[in-house]
Amino acid sequence: MYTQRYSLLDCSRDGACVTKNLQIGARLEELDRRGHSEVANEPSLVALEVAVVQRSHFLPSNILFDYWALTKPEINFLIGMTTAAAFCLGFSEAPRFPWLLFLHTVLGTVLVSSGASTLNQVIERHFDAKMRRTARRPIAAGRIQPSHGMVFGALLSVAGGLQLAVAVRPSASLLALLTLGWYLFFYTPLKRRTPMCTFVGAFSGAMPVLIGYVAAAGKLGSQAWLLYTILFLWQFPHFMAIAWMYREDYARAGYEILPRGKYKTRLMQWQSVLPAVAMVPVGVAWLILRHANQILVVASLLLSLSFLYFASRLAGVRSNGSARQLLLVSIVCLPMVFALVLTTM
Repeated sequence: MYTQRYSLLDCSRDGACVTKNLQIGARLEELDRRGHSEVANEPSLVALEVAVVQRSHFLPSNILFDYWALTKPEINFLIGMTTAAAFCLGFSEAPRFPWLLFLHTVLGTVLVSSGASTLNQVIERHFDAKMRRTARRPIAAGRIQPSHGMVFGALLSVAGGLQLAVAVRPSASLLALLTLGWYLFFYTPLKRRTPMCTFVGAFSGAMPVLIGYVAAAGKLGSQAWLLYTILFLWQFPHFMAIAWMYREDYARAGYEILPRGKYKTRLMQWQSVLPAVAMVPVGVAWLILRHANQILVVASLLLSLSFLYFASRLAGVRSNGSARQLLLVSIVCLPMVFALVLTTM
């Protein structure tokens, strides 16, 4: 895994770079096989990596890939999906589907999200460098300068906000920019101060569905708030799985995602199970509010119960394996729920 990342660079003008690069690749491959968390704690590896980066001549494709990685495309996939689903749900009156408005909405929302992710990595670069999970991010690893990341993130955010304001609706742009501010100025600093950061961050994390819905409908209805509730609750088990898998990493970097001491396990258990339990009646609410048929309700209940099972398993077993299972299930269940909502309405 690591040897691919640290393949031989263009060091034709300095043969020592090749030797150092091979040393890094061999050592990291050994650590990866052993499954240790030593990577972030190896000063020699960090020093070698810095030397290689400073003396290497990166190809343009590598630089473009790093800027692409700053946007967190895997997160943007889920954001784009939820925004698109909410837009389709909010659209109901016009005879023809407004494809251009739809594309502007999704792209504008993803641009603002990409800007938020980039600016977040600028703010947290020193902390990211202490974690094995994030130490190789472009800014934390020194491959992109913080000032360049700041400009890139600001341009993405402004471009997305303007696109939503001009090509969609000002209300959609306002929601997107409020989400950006909430994420950067509330959630991000709270991660190092209180375990309540997950609760605070969940408000902005669920906003894409409101952006998508208001872009299509021009207002927020009960359907939008049901989607918002689903996404809001889904985040807790999802992030508790990540927090439990990387609890040592987070503690090393000074993050308070989980409290220290005996309350760590208890908070993980409550934030995994209770929101998963709350997602079960949300599936019934679609039928009560006459927004769906029995197919959606039954399928939604089955998915919610599956989600609850794996959340409860993490709370009971408290292992990295059960956390990975919950993480995978959360990534699979969310698109399925939104697909069901669209196909059965």
